[in-house]
Amino acid sequence: MAKILIVDDSAVIRDLLTEYLGELGHQIEIAVDGAEGLQMAREGNYDMCICDLHLPKKNGYQLITELGQDRGQMQFVFTDSLPDELYEQVQSATGFICLRKPFELEQLREILERTLDKTKVR
Repeated sequence: MAKILIVDDSAVIRDLLTEYLGELGHQIEIAVDGAEGLQMAREGNYDMCICDLHLPKKNGYQLITELGQDRGQMQFVFTDSLPDELYEQVQSATGFICLRKPFELEQLREILERTLDKTKVR
């Protein structure tokens, strides 16, 4: 299964994703702000990072920019409640997947299946 870093300042979202992804068999670690997420991403060997765009200390875009090539093969999924035009801008500018809040957990499972090695997703 995959090793996934969740970076979100909302305890509700962190708990929901931790429970859901844990039930799917993934190893989950969490960070509560962008600075902690950046440090963990640099030190850990994650397959994926699910990261809110609006975070304290460093936003999701700053996190991925500062991480740069240090991210290795880690896939990124950004989450946020962006308006349509901003959502499309972020997705085209970064090339990363964006999930608009509120999203269905099934959408996340489908993204995992598409982006991660099939041996890591059931």
